[in-house]
Amino acid sequence: MEHNIDYGKLNKRIVFTENDHRHVNFLMKLKSIGVTQSKFFRYIISGLIEDDPRLHEFIDDISDVSKKARMWVLGM
Repeated sequence: MEHNIDYGKLNKRIVFTENDHRHVNFLMKLKSIGVTQSKFFRYIISGLIEDDPRLHEFIDDISDVSKKARMWVLGM
């Protein structure tokens, strides 16, 4: 996965809310696999931006937009 930063400052925050139970489960899972929150989210973001094929099936499952429509938007 590409991790080059082409421009800009590293001061952007991505924030969302979750309940206590799911947050603790998330932290425990990350700890068990030895990954920090920031590393996890940076890899997911990079994978999405770079169309990592490992994410395509997951995205197909969660997307409200059809696969055909996404391909059209991406010019594929």
